[in-house]
Amino acid sequence: MRRYLAAYRVCLRIAVRQATTYRASFVLSSLIALAANLAFPLVTVLIYGSGAGFPGWTADEVLLIQAVFTLSTGLSGMVLGAVVWVTTLRVREGTLEVVLLKPLRPLPFIVLTTVQPESAGVGLGGAVLMGWAASRSVHGLTAAGVLAFLGLFVAGLCVMAGVALIMAATSFRWVGNARLPEIADSVHAFGRHPLRVFPGAVQGAVTFVVPVAMVGFYPASALLGREAAGMWPAAAMCVAFLAGGVWLYHRQIRNYQGVGG
Repeated sequence: MRRYLAAYRVCLRIAVRQATTYRASFVLSSLIALAANLAFPLVTVLIYGSGAGFPGWTADEVLLIQAVFTLSTGLSGMVLGAVVWVTTLRVREGTLEVVLLKPLRPLPFIVLTTVQPESAGVGLGGAVLMGWAASRSVHGLTAAGVLAFLGLFVAGLCVMAGVALIMAATSFRWVGNARLPEIADSVHAFGRHPLRVFPGAVQGAVTFVVPVAMVGFYPASALLGREAAGMWPAAAMCVAFLAGGVWLYHRQIRNYQGVGG
């Protein structure tokens, strides 16, 4: 583990230097990514400004959910955002042998060498929005609430990583999977809404089947002091989801056959 952390620090430093070689391009791409992720909170402000809203939730509480979602998206994008398309590209071009010959296992090597510093802007924007929304909506913050938030937040990162790895694993069987990230983004979007606005079947699916409610809703609920039924079983499911994604990736890599998948 120490070797991987040291390698990650080196790769992160290299990625930052490469990204900032053209500073204007780096800043512009970071701002564009941030603007795309903050568009939905703007829609929420407009909805509440028109007199509508989510029953039982104030505008600041909904913004807190979406800020946690944005922060999770930025952090996961920086670490795993390129794993899907890099895996798919190498399988299509038949160049995965370059990875397989490295002294590290394929998945850690791809993760280490595909850091995306531009996503840090999304995470920073989410953190700023989260601080602002929390200052207006969180009252009586406790140590237990903070610890619960951190645990659930990490669980949310686990499910996002699991989804990315499962999508990447499909590349070894199905090279025409370009639309999968769009489908995954649509599924992730359930995590930035108050869960109770969905039908019961949807609530169960995004809590225990593909637990994307952990990306935004459950951590924000813990910070707000709102205990939500099923949050800790869902957190355990997130860890299992990540473990399943890692296992599937290593399992499917055996199907790699060179050029054309």
